[in-house]
Amino acid sequence: MQLGRDFVRALAQITKERGLSQEVIASSLEAALISAYRKYQGGNQEVEVHIDTENGDISICEVKHIVADVVSPDTEISLADAQAQGFVDVTEGDFIRIEKNPENFGRIAAQTARQVIIQRLKDAERQIIFEEFSDRVGDLVTGVVFKSENDQVLIRLNDRTEAILPREERIVNEKYIPGERLKFYLLDVRQTTRGPRIVVSRTHPGLLRKLLELEVPEIQEGVIEIKNIVREAGARAKVAVQTLDMNVDPVGACVGNNGARIKSISKELCGEKVDVIIWSSDPLQYIRNSLSPAKIVKIEPILEQEKAVTVFSRPDQLSLAIGKAGQNVRLAARLTGWKIDINALEPERMPTLHDIFQDIIDDSGVE
Repeated sequence: MQLGRDFVRALAQITKERGLSQEVIASSLEAALISAYRKYQGGNQEVEVHIDTENGDISICEVKHIVADVVSPDTEISLADAQAQGFVDVTEGDFIRIEKNPENFGRIAAQTARQVIIQRLKDAERQIIFEEFSDRVGDLVTGVVFKSENDQVLIRLNDRTEAILPREERIVNEKYIPGERLKFYLLDVRQTTRGPRIVVSRTHPGLLRKLLELEVPEIQEGVIEIKNIVREAGARAKVAVQTLDMNVDPVGACVGNNGARIKSISKELCGEKVDVIIWSSDPLQYIRNSLSPAKIVKIEPILEQEKAVTVFSRPDQLSLAIGKAGQNVRLAARLTGWKIDINALEPERMPTLHDIFQDIIDDSGVE
């Protein structure tokens, strides 16, 4: 039985263009033909199939055990029947291989070969995609929104690769318009029975980190180090940085001239406001910096609680320190890892004329 020269040429082309080995394809095809043969014959035969990849020849053999009493005709044969089929020098207990060439099975074999090759190509394509992206988890990727309906947002990373943007990884109120190009954080890559499942994020702190690395050369060069990032995606974020070169202002470098660098990042993140503050090894100074832009008057540790402080600001700075719906203090607490309680510190009252006259009366002893 032959698959023909077309099969041989196709096999050679696939091997060359897709990097699939002929042995892998032949092995898969042999296994598929064994299954197809059993289905064709309607039994549970012990079958061996061999494919010659040089000329496309297929040999199919049924393996049978020579026994005295045949119980399972699919896998057993009597000595007399074996000898009748030309196996002369055999005895009971031996195994023989009977070559088969069933009528019309050539068409089934050709169809099976086509299906196996298509499936192997799909499997190889999936493996290539998996290997390409599994090593890039944690990287910045650019993609185009190509489907955004109901609860599903799909991103096209390249001509053959799609990614999922789950609901929990989307910026609240951000619109995902088909055809729009955006940057994403590559969150996860897993191999599934349907191929690689690639998950991207727009809310992960790593996205902001990668955008800063992209926008600020001093971070790429290692002059400025990002110590921590917290986000309420799409609304506000805080970034703690330190410089390894005392001649470089880490906040100024991240913000850029007239805020150009940070504005570019904010625009990419749907208008998210990004506060850049200086990290400090002194926890109280770090907390003070983290509450920027609010001006803090005093910070007192709460001795009865671990990593907790009471922060005092002027009354006119209180709302700024707390932030809209508590956002500023909430992000500061997450950034520093400390519980922060904010109070207004009332300024000492200036003495009035009544107070001055009362002091004079008290000093003179007049009642």
